[in-house]
Amino acid sequence: MTDGSEPRLEDAATLPGVPDEFQRLWTPHRMAYIQAGPEPLREACPFCAAPGKSDPDGLIVARGKTAYVLLNLFPYNSGHLLVCPYRHIGLYDEATPEEIAEIGALTQTAMRVLRQVSRCDGFNIGMNQGAVAGAGVDAHLHQHVVPRWATDANFFPIIAKTKALPQLLGDVRQAVAAAWPAS
Repeated sequence: MTDGSEPRLEDAATLPGVPDEFQRLWTPHRMAYIQAGPEPLREACPFCAAPGKSDPDGLIVARGKTAYVLLNLFPYNSGHLLVCPYRHIGLYDEATPEEIAEIGALTQTAMRVLRQVSRCDGFNIGMNQGAVAGAGVDAHLHQHVVPRWATDANFFPIIAKTKALPQLLGDVRQAVAAAWPAS
């Protein structure tokens, strides 16, 4: 110190917003995965477990008769939804006509709601069936509904293999569930 006083240690928590050379990407929702261990989804089917939880705990935004809609725990973009049958089936051709119809109707509603809530410009919609096709949970059929924006591509995924998600999962679930039409 130039004024002759003793140097004083400061707790970093008292210095929010003080700029330094580090850039930070805050992802508090990822702590659940860190605490769960390396393979939390291998012990039980998350799509069979989710309907038995409360909607907020299961990240469920809508429930139908044969299928339901929930947020993806590992989203590609904010608002990444999954449409799943309640039955534990792995492939689309194992679904009943009723399940197929409801998965389609829920997907259409998901698109309308996401367009309203997030003002997205488009969607990626699809199913990866089987581990060889890229399904993270290959034993339970699920359709992805991923909102896209004209400006959502940036250098993070390409250079840093990092996806910036501007909203917490709970906040997204609440907004989508609140906008979902009553059945």
